[in-house]
Amino acid sequence: MDSLIAASARALAAGDALGALKRVALRDDPPALALRGIGMAQLGDYPRARELLRRAARAFGAHEALAQARCVVAEAEVALAMREFAASPRALDAAADTLQAHADHGNAMQARLIALRRLLLLGRLDEAAAALRALDATTLSPALETVAALAAAELDLRVLRVAPARQALARAQVAASRARVPALLAEVARAHASLEHPAARRIDAEGERALRLADVEATPRGFALRPRGESAVVLLAPPIEGEQGALLALLSDGAPWSTSALALAVGASQRSVQRALAELEADGRVRAIGQARA
Repeated sequence: MDSLIAASARALAAGDALGALKRVALRDDPPALALRGIGMAQLGDYPRARELLRRAARAFGAHEALAQARCVVAEAEVALAMREFAASPRALDAAADTLQAHADHGNAMQARLIALRRLLLLGRLDEAAAALRALDATTLSPALETVAALAAAELDLRVLRVAPARQALARAQVAASRARVPALLAEVARAHASLEHPAARRIDAEGERALRLADVEATPRGFALRPRGESAVVLLAPPIEGEQGALLALLSDGAPWSTSALALAVGASQRSVQRALAELEADGRVRAIGQARA
């Protein structure tokens, strides 16, 4: 590994995408292509990042299995950021096995975490919980520990375990501070802020008010109404009714989703998702980007 490639890799690990690209922007050798792809992904130019990573994987060739596996993992993370779930997860699993066999434990764990986050976005919570339990947290770098803790917090929030979610976010904050990567610190801050967002509406005779997640109470089998004496009956409802609420929840982190990916995540037809998005766009709550079906 030459000095410019090493310096670029260190800059990417620290979250300095511009510093990394400055060192390899004019090079087309496979390691430089891979680093340029990761840098463009950190800057949010995902289509260009994917193109560069695919070129790098082809240039490395089958005789460089370790380098190819790293490109597969980086491309899988780009696909996750683009909310594209059509590809089979087998390639990512195979890449993780290859990395583990070559003692590249950091990138192997990165691959496992990408697979875990994919399961969370698709709502496959039991599988995500099993994947989380299978992680060996003692081997994680501070950056990967932050990602794992954020995934644990999201899983707890999905099943309304608020206290464990706060504990996981506290672990994420400590790990992100150790990693000193601005993007990770910002992601932890967004996760903390999500706990203050409305999670339900409380409806009673006096009207309705928004509730935070910590303010909601429920039995394991659902919500129960048990009036006693003069106690008033209240109704707890989602913050937004119908399919639109699920769509807004998925879009709340600001990442763009295709209609096909949204349909897969909510278990609805693509046409019904398109109708719901059209209504949300008319209300100014979402916006379309890209061209044609994108």
